[in-house]
Amino acid sequence: MSVTSMMLSSSSPLIQSLCIRIIQPTNLIKKMQCAGYPEDKLCSLADRLPCRETQVTTLLSLMGEPDQYSYPSIFIYGHRATGKSHVVLSIMKELELPHTFVDCVECVSPALLFHRVLLAFFGPDAAASLPRCPSLSDFVRLYKQMSSKTPATQTRYLILDRAERTRDMDFSLLPALLRLQELVRDNVTVILLSQVVWEKFRPNTGCFEPLLFHFPDYNKAELVQILSRDHHPAYTPELYASYINILLGVFFSVCRDLRELRHLAALNFPKFCEPLEKGEAKESDIHKLWRNIEPHLQRAMQTVYLREVSSMQWKEQQMDEKETTTPRGLSAHAHIELPYYSKFLLIAAYLASFNPARTDRRFFLKSHGKIKKTNFLKKHEKTSNHLLGPKPFPLDRLLAIFYSVVDSRVAPTASIFSQIMSLVSLQLLTQIGHDDQLDAPKYKCAVSMDFILAISRTVIFDVVKYLYDFL
Repeated sequence: MSVTSMMLSSSSPLIQSLCIRIIQPTNLIKKMQCAGYPEDKLCSLADRLPCRETQVTTLLSLMGEPDQYSYPSIFIYGHRATGKSHVVLSIMKELELPHTFVDCVECVSPALLFHRVLLAFFGPDAAASLPRCPSLSDFVRLYKQMSSKTPATQTRYLILDRAERTRDMDFSLLPALLRLQELVRDNVTVILLSQVVWEKFRPNTGCFEPLLFHFPDYNKAELVQILSRDHHPAYTPELYASYINILLGVFFSVCRDLRELRHLAALNFPKFCEPLEKGEAKESDIHKLWRNIEPHLQRAMQTVYLREVSSMQWKEQQMDEKETTTPRGLSAHAHIELPYYSKFLLIAAYLASFNPARTDRRFFLKSHGKIKKTNFLKKHEKTSNHLLGPKPFPLDRLLAIFYSVVDSRVAPTASIFSQIMSLVSLQLLTQIGHDDQLDAPKYKCAVSMDFILAISRTVIFDVVKYLYDFL
């Protein structure tokens, strides 16, 4: 008997540490017969969960019939937006199974988790019986008392989303949850949902091994099928499917996130339909529609996964901009992943490289008085500092300018110095001098003005006001 057939035919607790590998479905869930579940509800699940027939089939087989004991714990993992939470919750709600869904980001302590479980399974009186600071033994004792009064007629399911957060709680919590069925002697199954693989999740002290269930990423054909279901009522489904194919042709190589792709599809569809609304093209002129939308999709790709501007601002920019201009407020993708304080450090380094040191008082002291540029000019200083190139500066000057321009009080911690070294390793700063000059290292900024202007826009800082050449 194959491993797959063993998984689908058995829900016995004898199965230990079995990793489920997802295979491509050969039969639709609409044709599937699961004992204990009505066929009309299974068909409804098929309509609500496209491209997840195999996962639903396998999960229902593991769960068994509603009144049977299921496996004590199931660990479901996969990348973001692969349908883990949606599939599990849809099964629970459609089949009306007793369950509670807990987001571990919201439950910051075991006490909140215990309260949510007792409240969902046994009502507010049971939850109110918990001590003020309950321990794990208090929860197990109270659960056993309540389950003896109201024994489970169907399997109760405790679903923990983003379950990796439990690793930051009490070290005994996760091992106890994995074998909760044994501790409370009740028909309860714990389902853990996470983006972290089990090898990095398993406690160092050891624990009961759950069933491992992997949700793979959607492939391109599946994404087309799912996204095409959101077609606009004013246009034909065939037109929207063609638009989704064009969208995935641009974004599929850099983004597989279903949520992000759905957001991008809804955001850029009005631009795709502009030639149709103006009467310049027909729905069959896909090539003309593609030429109209291509530059806008390329610009949107620079900020995929990011929200540098809101959806409303993006739409306004698309309406106002010319074809040859870049949307305002969007920076190049080369620097947007820098930490917040690293951006200000780079701005301070640029100012230190292109401003004379004696002008620091004029720019960074409040009581500098009125000093004109002509008072600083010397006879030999007739050339722009930007034409002469960046000049080296010491570390103490960099930090002094940084603390002046940053918009909050920052303590001089090791994190600030490590970010300076990160900028050097990224070749955004250049360290000048020998390696033995540990007491006074010198640096030089290695980025262009366009680069620093784009960075300053992301932190809402007007760098031009602090440049000597632009006085």
